[in-house]
Amino acid sequence: MSAKAQGFAVRHVEPTDTTNPDHYHRVVDCQWACPAHTDVPEYIRLIAQGRFADAYMVNRESNVFPGILGRVCDRPCEPACRRGRVEEKPVAICRLKRVAADLKGDIRARLPARPVATNGRRVACIGAGPASLTVANDLLPLGYDVTIFEALSRPGGLMRSNIPAFRLPGEILDEEIGMIAGMGAEIRLGHRVDSLGALLAEGWDAVFVGSGAPKGKELRLPGREEGDANIHIGIEWLESVAFEHEKRIGDRVLIIGVGNTAMDCCRTSLRLGARDVKVMARKPRAFFKASDWELEDAEEERVSIVVNHSPKAFLCSGGRLTGMRFEVVEHDLGASGQITASRVTGEVDIPCDDVILAIGQENAFPWIERDLGIDFDQWDVPVVDGVTHESTRPGVFFGGDAAFGPKNIIWAVEHGHRAATSIHLRCEGREPSDRSPDRMELKSTKMSIHEWSFSNSYDGAERTLVPHISLAERFKLLDIEVELGFDPQRAAREVERCLNCDIHTVFKAGLCIECDACLDICPVDCLSIVANGSEQEVESRLRATRGNRDQLLYVSEALRQTGRVMVKDENLCVHCGLCAERCPTAAWDMQKGKLAVSYAADEGDPSWKERRKSA
Repeated sequence: MSAKAQGFAVRHVEPTDTTNPDHYHRVVDCQWACPAHTDVPEYIRLIAQGRFADAYMVNRESNVFPGILGRVCDRPCEPACRRGRVEEKPVAICRLKRVAADLKGDIRARLPARPVATNGRRVACIGAGPASLTVANDLLPLGYDVTIFEALSRPGGLMRSNIPAFRLPGEILDEEIGMIAGMGAEIRLGHRVDSLGALLAEGWDAVFVGSGAPKGKELRLPGREEGDANIHIGIEWLESVAFEHEKRIGDRVLIIGVGNTAMDCCRTSLRLGARDVKVMARKPRAFFKASDWELEDAEEERVSIVVNHSPKAFLCSGGRLTGMRFEVVEHDLGASGQITASRVTGEVDIPCDDVILAIGQENAFPWIERDLGIDFDQWDVPVVDGVTHESTRPGVFFGGDAAFGPKNIIWAVEHGHRAATSIHLRCEGREPSDRSPDRMELKSTKMSIHEWSFSNSYDGAERTLVPHISLAERFKLLDIEVELGFDPQRAAREVERCLNCDIHTVFKAGLCIECDACLDICPVDCLSIVANGSEQEVESRLRATRGNRDQLLYVSEALRQTGRVMVKDENLCVHCGLCAERCPTAAWDMQKGKLAVSYAADEGDPSWKERRKSA
């Protein structure tokens, strides 16, 4: 008698719902990790074909600033890259993005165009950083008039003022910001907004706040006031350097903090004449916020990184800074690497001429009156919806660092996309939450019985190194770009390392004859045909141990011959296509997945969707 007939519940794993776009999307680890969901494998394939302009446009649709981000993105895609599961180093995704930007040629005719007749709606953006520029990029082609108010004399926000020119040349900023200005954005430079209430009184249809996190954190210790002339706030100091107000610094410089801003400060100090630069860290290296590559570049330039030193006081003599006193700290680490206990083992005085504080940034909204209907939380930050980016006052939106605190450029771009969609919906008389869902579009890549429209051979090459300008040359001028980028030959080598994770192994249970050919050929044992049961039972029957629960298993419908199920561990699959080549019934197919992200242009006029596809 069956378990069901005896009245017992039959527990089994339900077939995977592959109509949910998240299933295949999260398999493309790089795209899933990217806040803007850039179609990374697609643009890498286009670079492999020498189609640099096409690769640039694929990038630009989602991340808007490929040339900028190809140099200074925080690269959340790379730690997620599946290549890192088969060898140590991921694909150089960020540097390949730069290749597309550097070699794109003239793409002006392919940029979105503003219609001759506008729709009569006016949007104000506060701050000319990446979030506001993205809002303008998305709304201008829909006929909006977009005005951006910028306090500084040049646009770009913290991209301009806080990222040194030796990492991000001004001409790259000018070019990509110019594309948006050329679409019709009015950028009012040197125009600080001192009152949101006064701006709202001008009758804008929507206001977007993308003013960043412009306030650097202080370090109030004994001696701070006396040594003030030589103690600098990191982001303010970098801005002064960028706009040529600061041109020199002392021989001996201490940087307090170990984030990316600290790395920019220490390297900039060397270019302003410092000879001895130390970055002072309270904790061990594993706890640093700076990216590994930022640390490596700083150390290559002879910056010393001193760990386990906690600032205690600024030392001054005759009204001038002479050094800092630090407590030397020991930390106990637990089994998972966390700090379980700390103790002070001594003190040390380190002489210096200047100190730069790079210990974080904060939002600052003194110019937003508190009687406008905008709620603020306990940290005095506006309450903002995490999806729509609308504040508690309808029609006022926030994005970038101004919305949820300091993050990075790619997050600001994604915030701009979401906010632009919300602004468009609000202006159309719809709720900003009433937005179109993202979709996953699948298309077979099969060209013949054993031929696919992508390169599915595995290339075991190591990660290609990016050439740098020599140490002897890089300090001669402040704006000499250190990284030289890939030339076409290096790019051609690196693109072959991509595993084409967006080419999905799609299974049709009705065609499977359970011959085990796919199981025999799979090089990583990611496929199993097993009896169904509870999730724990199914896992125990897999051919390879499941190691990553962040990615779900694919489980098929019951197979016709035995009622068993095909299970694929998406975490292990390397998208080689051997299962599809070996299958005698075409139950496996390699299908290109395209995540169709909905932008402002996709809301309302359906013709925009067709124009996007054709572009």
